[in-house]
Amino acid sequence: MTFPKGFLWGGAIAANQAEGAYLEDGKGLTNVDLLPIGAKRRDIMKGNVPSLKPLEGEFYPSHEAIDFYHRYKEDIALFAEMGFKAFRLSIAWSRIFPTGEEETPNEKGLQFYDNLFDELIKHNIEPVVTLAHFDVPVALIEKYGSWRNRKLVTLFEKYAKTVFNRYKNKVKYWITFNEINMLLHLPFLGAGLVFREGDNIEQIKYQAAHHQLLASALAVKAGHEINPEFKIGCMLAAGTFYPYTCNPEDVFQAMKKDRESFFFIDVQSRGAYPGYAKRFFEDNGLKIQMEPGDEEILKEGTVDYIGFSYYSSRTTSTDPEVVKNMTSGNVFGSVSNPYVAKSEWGWTIDPKGLRITANQLYDRYQKPLFVVENGLGANDVPDENGEINDDYRIDYLRRHIAELKEAIKDGVEIIGYTSWGPIDIVSASTGEMKKRYGFIYVDRHNDGSGTLERRRKKSFFWYKNVIATNGEDLGLPSSSTSTVYRS
Repeated sequence: MTFPKGFLWGGAIAANQAEGAYLEDGKGLTNVDLLPIGAKRRDIMKGNVPSLKPLEGEFYPSHEAIDFYHRYKEDIALFAEMGFKAFRLSIAWSRIFPTGEEETPNEKGLQFYDNLFDELIKHNIEPVVTLAHFDVPVALIEKYGSWRNRKLVTLFEKYAKTVFNRYKNKVKYWITFNEINMLLHLPFLGAGLVFREGDNIEQIKYQAAHHQLLASALAVKAGHEINPEFKIGCMLAAGTFYPYTCNPEDVFQAMKKDRESFFFIDVQSRGAYPGYAKRFFEDNGLKIQMEPGDEEILKEGTVDYIGFSYYSSRTTSTDPEVVKNMTSGNVFGSVSNPYVAKSEWGWTIDPKGLRITANQLYDRYQKPLFVVENGLGANDVPDENGEINDDYRIDYLRRHIAELKEAIKDGVEIIGYTSWGPIDIVSASTGEMKKRYGFIYVDRHNDGSGTLERRRKKSFFWYKNVIATNGEDLGLPSSSTSTVYRS
């Protein structure tokens, strides 16, 4: 048993990390346009937002990003050269409805994605489209407090129906919310939530979660009515929690940490709030405001597949001494695991964890899985000849894809694999360009300097060979020359 015929090999990006042109052609300001590079970034992502306008003296890399908005044709040509079968991207909500409340959508925004999808289809690349990849129009944050307000459910449903109708003959695979569980960890990034002194933060987060879950269910229902052939999924920032020891307290703690994330997918996949979530709300004095009919909406709007990102596993402990030794980098807190390596940014490197996570998700939901993000952020430095020999990335991806193959042998149904990100883009976690993931190097740096020239890395040729052999050959390619791409 190997990767099935028609397996969707490709790569994934987000609008706010790649497109740039952040106010061009009528686009409105979004929460992710307010995340600067530097010391303030993480605090703002958590909801401590000093301003709903860009601050003077701060640099916002995403405002230009890698200018995918103007360069998508040459980038898609490179993806086609690698043999991509699929390309995951997101639609920027505020390109379609700049404030979120317009009566009619922004035609220039709709046309941009029409052109983008046409270019993908021309190269026989299947679009995989995320409706909300950390994008909330700032006007909705100012007026309603973002997803804490139920009004956003209706506005999101309108947005979803608009793009479903527009692209019903061009896009088959959809995802409602990117890494929906990120709301609990970085609430401004994940849901545009801003907190003020005296706020009941847990109450606000879970009320916002309820609204996103409703919006997801309504979008799924509408999408299936517009085109019954649509495949609409949810998406989890995944990575199994390991207990640090076999102490039953550690094992139970790991189960609880996993459930923090499973909660969202349990609702989106099964159509109802799980018992453990109801107990959590009761134990913590949280009262989720629901209206008559909400339970029916959730039940009727379950997803077709489970999309997930996997970068690393996590480890937890109830021992205060062990907890002192936490890893840095990844937003999900984890005690240091002595059995696995770490990236330059402190992220655990655990290929076996991908197989474990895939089996865990499939056992739990019995729905097809789609690995929509997996990759290594590293500081790629061209050598004296301008070549980027990223053997470390090849090693990381090779080992993870090998474990994915083992998961398929275990009986896990997997639709595809889109690496993050196939071309260097702005890092979501740090705002850096220095933290690179791509098979394609972009001459752009943390301070905004650079020509934006594209250059193939060694991994470009390796991944091309992986796709050509449908994952059978994970070895090094015969040609590994790094060359400049010119349109």
